[in-house]
Amino acid sequence: MVKVAGEISPPDWRERLRRYALLVRLNRPIGIFLLLWPALWALWIAGDGRPPWQVVLVFVLGVVCMRSAGCAINDYADRHFDGRVARTRDRPLATGLVSPREALWVFVGLSLVAFALVLTLDRQTVLLSLGALALAAAYPFMKRFTHLPQVVLGAAFGWAAPMAFSAVQGVVPPLAWWLFLAAVLWALIYDTEYAMVDREDDRAIGIKSTAILFGRYDRLIIALLQLLLLGLLAWIGWNAARGAGYWAGLVVGAGLFAWQQYLIRERRPARCFAAFLNNNWFGMSVFLGLALDYAL
Repeated sequence: MVKVAGEISPPDWRERLRRYALLVRLNRPIGIFLLLWPALWALWIAGDGRPPWQVVLVFVLGVVCMRSAGCAINDYADRHFDGRVARTRDRPLATGLVSPREALWVFVGLSLVAFALVLTLDRQTVLLSLGALALAAAYPFMKRFTHLPQVVLGAAFGWAAPMAFSAVQGVVPPLAWWLFLAAVLWALIYDTEYAMVDREDDRAIGIKSTAILFGRYDRLIIALLQLLLLGLLAWIGWNAARGAGYWAGLVVGAGLFAWQQYLIRERRPARCFAAFLNNNWFGMSVFLGLALDYAL
């Protein structure tokens, strides 16, 4: 805002873009990576290590748009709560830098851009994309009705797997749905770690999460989910006839999961957040192992 003759002038277009960038958290791209890695896993398996570069580009750009759109609708849904949570009180909607109407328009605009990207693919993939949009729009509101909003988040993030197979192979085989399930399990892990950061604030304002549901068994359940995910990814690799490179990536991923358990051992918010961020390296290790295995 610029003060002129005792009045506050509206922000110029550069300032508006800066505020919208903060709204969609381009300054914190962790969500982009967490959405991107399962999409890349699926693209590389569906394309036998050589997915069409045009399809990869559409998915990468679509991931950026849909994650950004998800942030906008999430902050719109939480506009009455974010100001009461220490971690989120400085978000643009909570501070008034962006209005609720603007957040809705940002969500609609980015969703339309993502849909335009999908229109360059086949009809089946276009139809599947509608499910991704519905899940992205529904997720922010689930935390009011269920302690398992992380499952909806995982479904939204994992929906890229069947879309990737559809775009590359023209069909959605069972392996695509196993990858989808892997993405759901992974989201349960990292978003529970994320929710552990806000657990006390969420209890106070009535927000539900798996961190609250799991209670004192949170670390144990996360560990079981980590083992289940590693087992599922091993099963997927075996069915996809993957070799040493892929298994090396899973071994690195197992080590990262062990490190996350160490970080959350005392349930300190800062350490839980660090464990959440560490999942970017897990997703990367699985992808690099996969890419290396196909390259070899």
